[in-house]
Amino acid sequence: MRIISGEFKGRVFSPPSNIPVRPTTDRAKESLFNILNNHIEFGEVEVLDLFAGTGNISYEFLSRGVPRITVVERDPKCIAFIKGTMDKLGIADAKIIRSDVFKFIENCQQKFDLIFADPPYTMEKIQEVPVIIMENELLKEDGLLIVEHGSSMNFENEKGFYQKRNIGEVNFSIFKG
Repeated sequence: MRIISGEFKGRVFSPPSNIPVRPTTDRAKESLFNILNNHIEFGEVEVLDLFAGTGNISYEFLSRGVPRITVVERDPKCIAFIKGTMDKLGIADAKIIRSDVFKFIENCQQKFDLIFADPPYTMEKIQEVPVIIMENELLKEDGLLIVEHGSSMNFENEKGFYQKRNIGEVNFSIFKG
């Protein structure tokens, strides 16, 4: 796992093998951030990273100058890895929350400029992620929600759906607030 661009470009981290995650591939991550470059100013947004896993996407946002990020992950081994990596990078102001994502988004009172969600592709409730986020109005006006998912998922009929991008086996459905 490497950071592609920004302040921490080229830094490589190896998550332990006992972490139950599937990090976003470097190719998909690079494509995602190329898309985001056309939609946001990284130095001015507040980001929420759901199902953070290894924190792979969070490090990329922070490396590109995102001033405020909230990271939500349920697995304690993942949380330990994220905290350790943030320490190695010298990042002290990221908000790291150990919680079930669904409980978090159902009770969250904060709004974000950008929400990234990378749930397990086989998770039964994956279709509910954008629904709950939109119902609870967690996006600021003109905010973006990006859901990473497998090819069998279709979000085109969900509220706020904007576009779908396919990068190999990885799919990103993008929603606008």
